Amino acid sequence: MLKPKIKEKRWDPKLEPIIFNKWQKEGLFKFNKKTKKPLFSIDTPPPYVNIPVHIGHAYTYAWMDMIARFKRMTNFNVLFPMGLDKNGLPVEVQTEKELNISMHEIPREEFIKKCKEILKKCGDTSLDSFKKLGLSCNTWDLAYELSGRYDTDDPEYRRLTQETFIRLWKKGLIYEDVKSTNYCPVCRTTISDAEVEYEEGKAILSYIKFKIKGTGEEIVIATTRPELLCTCKIVLFNPTDEKYKNLKGKTATVPIFNLEVPIVSHPYAKPEFGTGLMMICSFGDYGDVRLFRELNLEPTYAIDKEGRMNNNAGKYNGLTVKEARERIIQDLKAQDLIQKQEEIDQRQPVCWRSKNPIEFIAMKEFYLKQVEFKDEILKITNQIKFFAPQSKQILLDWINSINIDWVISRRRYYGTEIPLWYCKKCNWIYVPEPGKYYKPWKEKCPLEKCPECGSKEFIGETRTFDTWFDSANSEIYILGYLWDKEFFKKNFPCTLRPQGKEIVRNWLYYTLLKAFLLFEAKSFENVWLHMHLVDEKGKKMSKSKGNVIDPQDVLKKYGTEAFRIWTCLEGDITRGDIRCSFERIEGTSKFLTKFWNVARFISIFPITDKTRLTKTDEWILAELSSLIQKVRNKYENYSFSEAAIAIREFVWNLFASHYIELAKARAYGKASKTEQASAWFTLHQCLKTISLLLSPIIPFITDHVWRTLYSKKSIHLEEFPESKWKIDLAKLTPKLREFNSKVWNEKKKKGLPLTHEIKIKVPKELKLFEKDLKVMHNIL
Repeated sequence: MLKPKIKEKRWDPKLEPIIFNKWQKEGLFKFNKKTKKPLFSIDTPPPYVNIPVHIGHAYTYAWMDMIARFKRMTNFNVLFPMGLDKNGLPVEVQTEKELNISMHEIPREEFIKKCKEILKKCGDTSLDSFKKLGLSCNTWDLAYELSGRYDTDDPEYRRLTQETFIRLWKKGLIYEDVKSTNYCPVCRTTISDAEVEYEEGKAILSYIKFKIKGTGEEIVIATTRPELLCTCKIVLFNPTDEKYKNLKGKTATVPIFNLEVPIVSHPYAKPEFGTGLMMICSFGDYGDVRLFRELNLEPTYAIDKEGRMNNNAGKYNGLTVKEARERIIQDLKAQDLIQKQEEIDQRQPVCWRSKNPIEFIAMKEFYLKQVEFKDEILKITNQIKFFAPQSKQILLDWINSINIDWVISRRRYYGTEIPLWYCKKCNWIYVPEPGKYYKPWKEKCPLEKCPECGSKEFIGETRTFDTWFDSANSEIYILGYLWDKEFFKKNFPCTLRPQGKEIVRNWLYYTLLKAFLLFEAKSFENVWLHMHLVDEKGKKMSKSKGNVIDPQDVLKKYGTEAFRIWTCLEGDITRGDIRCSFERIEGTSKFLTKFWNVARFISIFPITDKTRLTKTDEWILAELSSLIQKVRNKYENYSFSEAAIAIREFVWNLFASHYIELAKARAYGKASKTEQASAWFTLHQCLKTISLLLSPIIPFITDHVWRTLYSKKSIHLEEFPESKWKIDLAKLTPKLREFNSKVWNEKKKKGLPLTHEIKIKVPKELKLFEKDLKVMHNIL
């Protein structure tokens, strides 16, 4: 009696870590710089290590791995490094929170040391999560070489960031200026427009009474920011608003502070908002900032770096913004200066990290020029291929919205230092040569004396870079810009940038900007943008809602392969958000059982060389050829969902349901030796091909099946299968399905078992398969 070579009755996820360790031992995915194969480089997004790997990370990194695996199968030398992001606010905020300390209240060196301790603890956890997903990264070891794992706080990575700054400085693209900028009082640093998010919420709109100078006439202005009355510079009405035309050229007196401000007509005022009159302060929102620039108004700043009112706020000095707002409303009411109040919906700008409302204050910061290069960046964007194509519009919209240069300096500690020193006497700026990692806040200036005044005393810069200024180097770092300029020149731009839509405006855009300014070239040939993972009801996952699914729980319960096949069968995340639940993952994992049962059944039979094939076997091989073509096309366009659905349809509803039933009797010997050998050959040919097609998606199961049946070497060393059979007979598939269904339904109607004999005529079109059909259905 024939016994299956695949002994296990079902797939055991406990085999996954064993197989993963075998891959590492064999060095299957190591990068070979010397090969003549064309390069396919993937600039994977380095995740923040102090944030646990969430279900969205797991999903999208699994797809990135599928891309890498498929490209290896199509003769590419795949550069697929793993990076970890350790710079910036996330680790600083966590360190402050966990240790109950304030960054600005302890020595800088001590705070940095505490950050590193937190990062060490979190980094290993993140790497372990990605290993469990079966990622085929080139190496998991930190190394200063092509394909080595990298950390963004590593001295070499920071050296690269500083080198890009020095080059941009020498090109005259960086300048320092005092500007009104986004400021987070909680993080105590400026943030760029790309780091500002918006939250929908409620606000109180207060209708405040102003007086017209000279006449004492009363006007009413509605505002949600009464604490900024002391910074009011002008009152606007819309030129089309007839009821206020008599105010043009007059002066209004601001209540509480008795400031006198002009009243002018301007289209920015919205007749439908409040009373139609608008006070412009410094600064309540982006609109105020733009108008101050346009009208050349001199701002008065009332909020300091701690988020408290300053001397310009008079008696409200020292209060938080919220406290000042409440106190001023009390005082206005006491003087009968509030006509009414109402609750309104408001879209409030907040810091993307602290989620605290941002303020607009004047800060002296470094800026990288970008506004004047918008047209060039738009042209470069149009040279890049996007997956899905419609996602390119996200980037185009962001570029078109830019109206201020990128503020790149931050007043934080755990980040790449700005490499500058200042002459203490004359303030001359020393910019060092690239080649090492500089720490100006603690290191002596490399220059002995100032060339301008001869002073030997220098002051080191204390600010750090915006973390996105670091992250925007990733593609040139992985392509060896620091260590192998020849390799870099040959292989830049990077082949693929995979990332989420939520960081298009910072990571993708800033990478394109820096590459253009440094090299006058695009960063990437292709960009793959994904949407979000949401819960079963389509809602965003969050701890507060209690709807978060931990990928570790999924992997423990179902295994990696169940998760990976679900990511493909659930839908295409480049075209819309994907709903996630344990039930959905369990449902799609049934295909693994089907594939395993098919493989185990076929493992019963010997592997034979190609022989003279029956028409039934030629038919399924024609369908297999068609499947190979379709799956390859879908993989080439990163449509893993459509590819997986096509494979499942073939395996479940054609190969298993129709072909195996047709060929089973021959395989067991109820035919000539030639016909039996034909069935054996075809069964194994189909299983080998299906395994190869599935190997980028479910690498553990397919490797286990492959090594058990076909080779001592891994399936992941194989090339993508070729479509080598004529597909002519595939045109008979609809008729064959129709006939088989007809026979099965007839027997069901009569209450007969499927093995019972039946009298029915085989259609003329299916005479090629008549012998197998008669045996399959027991046709008389």
